[in-house]
Amino acid sequence: MKLLIVNGHLIDPAAPENTGMSLLIEDGKVETWLRPGEPTPEGCEVFDAGGLLVAPGFIDMHAHLREPGQEHKETISSGCAAAIAGGWTSVCPMPNTNPVNDNAAITRYMIEQAERAGFANVFPIGAITKSSDGSELAEMGEMKAAGAVAVSDDGRPVPNAGIMRRAMQYAKDFDLPVIDHCEDRSLSSGSVMHEGKISLLLGLKGMPALAEEIDVVRDILLAKETGAHIHIAHVSTKGAVEAIRRAKNEGVNVTCEVTPHHFTLTDKVVEGYDTNTKMAPPLRSHEDLEAIIEGIKDGTIDAIATDHAPHHADEKALEYDRAPFGITGLETAVGLAFNELIHKGVIGLERLVEMCSANPARIFRLNGRGTLTPGSIADITIIDPSKEWTFHAADSRSKSRNTPFDGWQFTGKAIATVVRGKLVFNDERQQAFGN
Repeated sequence: MKLLIVNGHLIDPAAPENTGMSLLIEDGKVETWLRPGEPTPEGCEVFDAGGLLVAPGFIDMHAHLREPGQEHKETISSGCAAAIAGGWTSVCPMPNTNPVNDNAAITRYMIEQAERAGFANVFPIGAITKSSDGSELAEMGEMKAAGAVAVSDDGRPVPNAGIMRRAMQYAKDFDLPVIDHCEDRSLSSGSVMHEGKISLLLGLKGMPALAEEIDVVRDILLAKETGAHIHIAHVSTKGAVEAIRRAKNEGVNVTCEVTPHHFTLTDKVVEGYDTNTKMAPPLRSHEDLEAIIEGIKDGTIDAIATDHAPHHADEKALEYDRAPFGITGLETAVGLAFNELIHKGVIGLERLVEMCSANPARIFRLNGRGTLTPGSIADITIIDPSKEWTFHAADSRSKSRNTPFDGWQFTGKAIATVVRGKLVFNDERQQAFGN
């Protein structure tokens, strides 16, 4: 099957020239770029991308698909359907499933479920320790052989520096990044939002920024000693951004990601006690948000990830203290990035593609992805930068609706998604097509 994408504006940070090209895709790979005036090959399905941006497929390097074990919140199929509707061609699910993804069998199961669904690619992230209990290292080599692209403690931070040090040494041998949810629970236990003036006024226990920053500094020191690649998940504080910036300047092998909600919202929105504003790490202060924006601008922050965390409505309907942490994010991330970063002039389009595609592919060693160069895998995100639209949670393709962005208006939307050369989502027809 051949697909020809014409009239679009190609954006590939790896390419010296992007303008005026058409993209020919054959057998799931990018065959060639065609210059204006070159003859159109016969037998092609043609996608007219006039006025649209054509980018390497976006890779969400941090999401929760809940399967196996919590299918009432999300399945791999429903999560991947939401992903392609949001412009994500690949999703990297965290290991805090039930049972925990700490072995090759579960890693393979997740990949197979995604292949059956036929929507987005799934690249699982394995657990650092068995059952994510922080005591005994999981079999990282076996999980990598089964398809895992990293290991993480997300959901249950490893509290013991000795275990984390051994994890980094072990992971380095397998060329696996270690992703840390940086939270010192001796400082954060029982907290439900950011510690500050607003938590005091609301009578809610706050999580100090220090709880994140202590673990960030610990991990940087361990990475410096071991030479391992440490990736800091969902950075949310000024101190964390500053520590990562210093470490990068010193040559430490550290990368990091930020979520759209942390560059969009502050703890002020918690004032209404809406549990859809409850997440971990929590929404921080305006000063923290400004530091994140600066980290995005200067390149300290490598990637944008959704931290898509679906929960059933009954769970989020509890009191703020009792409701679970997390929000959905796969379908709103691109809109938020355009609203808060592109249209406000924080970054340009090429930098956005770098953060959502090229850098995640580099960090997870996803060879052949994150670029549109000939021979690469034909995962493609097509965006209308001027499309005005409103997100309605009731129309979400996710099984869950826990979002603070219901009813938000956006300018900029992913309107078509190509995975391995196949058009799996086309917003003009409001359909997703599986295998």
